[in-house]
Amino acid sequence: MKNSFNKKMIITAFALLIGAMPSYSIELDMSVDEEIRRNYNPSQLELDALPPLPETKNSAPKASQPVKTQTPKPVTGSQSSAPPKTVPETVYSNSTGRVKKTLPNTSARNDLTAVKIKKGTKFLVKSQTAVSDYSRAGAGLTFVSQKLVTQRYVTIPAGTVFKGTVLESHQPQAAGNGGLIVIQADRMIFNGSTHSIDAKITKANGKKIFFNNIKGKHQYWKGVAKQVDKGENFYKKTRRTSSKLAGNPVGIIISPIPTIAGTVVYAVNLVGSPLFSIHYKGGHISLPAGTLYEIKLLEDLYIY
Repeated sequence: MKNSFNKKMIITAFALLIGAMPSYSIELDMSVDEEIRRNYNPSQLELDALPPLPETKNSAPKASQPVKTQTPKPVTGSQSSAPPKTVPETVYSNSTGRVKKTLPNTSARNDLTAVKIKKGTKFLVKSQTAVSDYSRAGAGLTFVSQKLVTQRYVTIPAGTVFKGTVLESHQPQAAGNGGLIVIQADRMIFNGSTHSIDAKITKANGKKIFFNNIKGKHQYWKGVAKQVDKGENFYKKTRRTSSKLAGNPVGIIISPIPTIAGTVVYAVNLVGSPLFSIHYKGGHISLPAGTLYEIKLLEDLYIY
């Protein structure tokens, strides 16, 4: 009896376990389907959810289905007072997907249509204006090129006009300084247009010019030599005088005096010549019309 009771308990537990498994619990959810069938018409739900099919030539016209409209819900007072929220506007790019960018304005020197004359280019020109250390700052000069200059895509013919300006000038000064003229070439007239240039004068009358400074001759060392020559000439005169006095029996006694005086003067001039030459002024500078100059570009020149 005891064994049979145990068997019945095991069989009962096994049956309960099988009934609790998900695969056997599907029948328990059928009540939900029955509830939906009683309260709703599945075919009517499908017609409400889907739009009517378009009519074709072969299909017969069907009666239009009634359209159900949904009545809006009443708005409470708290909701009506709130301002509507604005939707941010979305800006879409163009159809190509490229983003338009505004490039900065390029200067004239970066224009692709410009023809460049490289810096360092030299022009041999002839002056049409006389200039000297008496010229005032700001005075204008005119030059005409004597040879054609060829660059890539452009040729500057002979006869091209250049303009210049006197930047500074002064007359000869003390301590042997000569006159000074500072000239700068600043314009070129080409094909009827005036182009600003940054250039300097490198030669004048075949002589090299540094820093645009055309200088008169420096006279300081020449003044030193003049002072020494003065002392030497005076000494020679005293020697001749002493020689004449020595030929006379009476003058032989005083004949050494002129020589001694000449020696003293010569020594003073020799030693003091650097100091005495300070008051010497340099030479004047004067360049007449027709003088040949050489103009050298310091920066690239762009021609349009």
